[in-house]
Amino acid sequence: MDHHEFFSRFRYLSEKPGIGGRIKVQPKDFIVIEDPLPSIFEGRKHAIFLLKKRSWDTMAAVKEIAKRAGISYREVGFAGTKDRHAVTYQYISVPVDAREKVEGVQIRDIELTFVSYGRFIKLGHLLGNRFRIIMRDVDERAFERTRGIVRELREKGGFPNYFGYQRFGERRVTNHLIGKLLLRGDFEDAARLFLGAHEGGMEGDEARRHFWETGDVDRALEEFPNFLRYERAMLHRYKETGSWKKAFLSLPLPIMRIFIHAYQSYLFNLYLSRRIEEGIPLNEALIGDIVVQVRGGVPYRDRTYRVTETNIDFVNEKIRRGQAMVSGPLFGFAMRRASGFPGRLEEELLEEEGITLDTFRRLPKPMAEPGGRRELLIRPLGMTYGYIPGTGMCFRFFLPKGVYATSVLREIMKDH
Repeated sequence: MDHHEFFSRFRYLSEKPGIGGRIKVQPKDFIVIEDPLPSIFEGRKHAIFLLKKRSWDTMAAVKEIAKRAGISYREVGFAGTKDRHAVTYQYISVPVDAREKVEGVQIRDIELTFVSYGRFIKLGHLLGNRFRIIMRDVDERAFERTRGIVRELREKGGFPNYFGYQRFGERRVTNHLIGKLLLRGDFEDAARLFLGAHEGGMEGDEARRHFWETGDVDRALEEFPNFLRYERAMLHRYKETGSWKKAFLSLPLPIMRIFIHAYQSYLFNLYLSRRIEEGIPLNEALIGDIVVQVRGGVPYRDRTYRVTETNIDFVNEKIRRGQAMVSGPLFGFAMRRASGFPGRLEEELLEEEGITLDTFRRLPKPMAEPGGRRELLIRPLGMTYGYIPGTGMCFRFFLPKGVYATSVLREIMKDH
């Protein structure tokens, strides 16, 4: 199952037909520029570099930079992962005494520019990202059709804030399934899926198929290509310990947590899709909803309040003014739960999946997830678009951190 088939289960919010088209035909068609928190430039213990990359995922780029500079990848800080099939700009931090070594690193499709001194950059140390995207294989009618879709969504409060396909895997849509197995404590089947799932047409698929059929670790270590570094690290760790649980825990923390995050994201997408299916406006709070505060178009997901009979009119007025948004669940052991109809919808999802919020607490400590809330709608800031003859549609906009440009474009393209 590819991501197109996977996403077909999630409802569109706009009812107008899409314009079709293709994105990411070339890496330069999808440009992402990170807007960091100004606080990363405070202090002098770390050197801050602007990392420009093309056709690299962030973690792979960071590990290669660290290897060439002779430092541990754990000493390299970054605020968020960026798309592989794109040209992306983001900030990384390295220990101050590694500045000259990093400046001397030369890697194909990677450029490093020293910017300033500052602090260690952690995941989440960013405001959001600016995008410039070319959509090809559309005709001149695409502009008017796009305008109609955008107008319809503005009337409905914004674009549905689905997690994008990058969260789940583009060709092997398995991350959320692995996450569910880990939640159940089934590390062996989770490893079998992570190591053995194959869709065909990808380098290493034959080796994955052999492992899926045989479970032969020694053969897998012989056959898995070197670029499957995380898979090979897990296999080596399993040989050392005989424990698939310890094998998963040997992965870098951002990689290890991808699977649980993907499962949380899948459940959020289901919740959002069901609210659309029920015909409930996403820009109007119901009694029992949890609402997040918004400032300058940016949601503050740690600032939430519950909608009650006494404050519902006040809350909905704040929503109309763009000062608040209705949220959905990122299930976890410390998540603030909705009540009323929204709460029943959350409970139904948990029951269908056979889990409780406490299930997220019983994970090994590095994987345990407190959860949280996420706004159901997103309003791209500064959105402009136009048709370029001979090329296609061009889009420019800013999105807060954790929001996917591909989910914005999905409503316009309707390619799933």
